[in-house]
Amino acid sequence: MSQWIGTANQSYAPYAMEELRRLIGGVGFTQLAAGEVFLMSSPQGREETLQAILQQEPIFLRHVQPVDRMIEIAGNANDLEQLSDMVRNAVLTFENKRTAVHIRRTSKTEYLYSAADTKAVLDAVLEEIGAEPVVQQPEIIIAIYAAVNELYIGFGTPQDMLSDWPGGAVRFQREEGQISRAKFKLLEAEREFGLNYAKHQLALDVGAAPGGWTSLLLERGLRVTAIDPADLHPSLMAYPTLTYLKRNASEVKFNEGTFDLLVCDMSWSPMLMCKLVLDLEPALTKGATAIITVKLMHRKPLQTIRDVISRLSTEFQLQKAKQLFHNREEITLYLQKK
Repeated sequence: MSQWIGTANQSYAPYAMEELRRLIGGVGFTQLAAGEVFLMSSPQGREETLQAILQQEPIFLRHVQPVDRMIEIAGNANDLEQLSDMVRNAVLTFENKRTAVHIRRTSKTEYLYSAADTKAVLDAVLEEIGAEPVVQQPEIIIAIYAAVNELYIGFGTPQDMLSDWPGGAVRFQREEGQISRAKFKLLEAEREFGLNYAKHQLALDVGAAPGGWTSLLLERGLRVTAIDPADLHPSLMAYPTLTYLKRNASEVKFNEGTFDLLVCDMSWSPMLMCKLVLDLEPALTKGATAIITVKLMHRKPLQTIRDVISRLSTEFQLQKAKQLFHNREEITLYLQKK
């Protein structure tokens, strides 16, 4: 038996739970934050459950933390004392390790202390027992979820929790003059899929306007061909490495094997998107990377995803499919051309 806190994007928790049911027989769920955070009880132990999740990572499960300890919330300083004692008693787990403290809370929790106050207290305890409190690149994470009446606490590596951000909520700082928040999606895809866009040379951005994705690739030093009948942001025209084709993607043809990266973030129907990408596929080099968002317009997102992957699999090998924190009514695919 083991227990876990699972987190999905708002309103997508039911799909994460459905995926987990298919992976692990006999799991049960209790809602903690509507449509987003849930408690999962697994009939399997911690290692077996984690192995099942990591071997076939669910698309809609953004973050998972084991429940190693539970503390009934008193609503006073006793809560911080119990958390501090818990960390001291696990000295061997944290000693000489870069350790992050992540705290999340439901809006109706009786836990009185802010994330910053809790972290300050526990960081002091970590220093006391010979651990190194950190914010970035931890070796181990103390994850705390404050529900209404209970604190759920788990220890684990970033890989075990699917993210090194609290609840998998990856946050980037908005830059002055940033064209659109869509840029964050491409940045998060790079982190999630272990990519480095700067390793590519020639990129094709399908449905590029207003140019959030194009801007990031240009900044990384790529030559970018952007296709869209709508206008790109005027600031992009200063780049000599940009080729802008102001037309529909269905109207353009390129020489075979021209591009080593294709990105597509179009608000079209999934099947139309598949057709466009497959029509442009000959323009990609063998092994080229593709980052594509799939809009989930229908009531059966899991079926839509299966249909899209099946359609694209004629020419592409799926590396990973994930609903990123910055995705809304969509998921992101990472593919390679066969």
